[in-house]
Amino acid sequence: MLDWFKVNLQYILPKHLLSRLVGKFAAAEAGGLTTAAIKLFIKHFNVNMSEALHPEPTHYKTFNEFFTRPLAPEARHITEGDEVLIHAVDGTVSQFGDIQQDSIFQAKGHNYSLTTLLGGKPDLAKPFKDGKFATVYLAPRDYHRIHMPVAGTLTDMVYVPGDLFSVNPLTAENIPGLFARNERVIAFFDTPVGKMAMVLVGATIVASIETVWSGTVTPPAGKNVQHWQYDKDSEASVMLNKGEEMGRFKLGSTIVVCFEKDSIEFENLTAGMTTRLGEPFARIPSPMPV
Repeated sequence: MLDWFKVNLQYILPKHLLSRLVGKFAAAEAGGLTTAAIKLFIKHFNVNMSEALHPEPTHYKTFNEFFTRPLAPEARHITEGDEVLIHAVDGTVSQFGDIQQDSIFQAKGHNYSLTTLLGGKPDLAKPFKDGKFATVYLAPRDYHRIHMPVAGTLTDMVYVPGDLFSVNPLTAENIPGLFARNERVIAFFDTPVGKMAMVLVGATIVASIETVWSGTVTPPAGKNVQHWQYDKDSEASVMLNKGEEMGRFKLGSTIVVCFEKDSIEFENLTAGMTTRLGEPFARIPSPMPV
């Protein structure tokens, strides 16, 4: 009964208004109030501050600075090797596997459209049909910067307006088409393994989604899908190395990563497993013997 109430309450809450109000506080330099909020958050969510570049709560002038805190250089190791793709975030694997034509598995009893997820643009979605996907949930305690699983050159970015339902496991099991109905930012890359789409999904209390090349994409929330294209051959092209930061959430959410058919093989993934930035995530398949 409690789970039913938690899920259905989200349909009537003013999620955008609530998220933007929290965002204003998170961006404010509120002195002792900010420090108190950070300390309470650390205690409540058991945040491991020993991994942070600046472990003292008093270092952060705003809650956003704390939430998007950088890690100490030695906190994560980026697995080397051109054949290895790495985990892009600290989080928990929600689901992963094959994209069935245009259908992605969300949770028991729920699938959603790949094309809808990628902004309703069939040309952008086409390379990923029958490919692979992985959905990773970032809990409040996690590190909230998103990094590149593999080196890539940016070709497109799409902003899709939408709802701001929570993206925790309970909601994923009960809200149909969750990741294809929430607000999101999608970045498309050309990589050594083919096309890759990184979908940054917004959620309740997610005050901002940013990318390293464009800064804040949302807020303000738009009313229409927006599409930016990038010339990968120009001097202004955006090229990012494996392990390099590509974006960040201000308050937590989920990423969905999509790959072309037969381009990668997942490396010992299981639903519910903890991920750590830089650890092996997938491999380029070995060529078939002649």
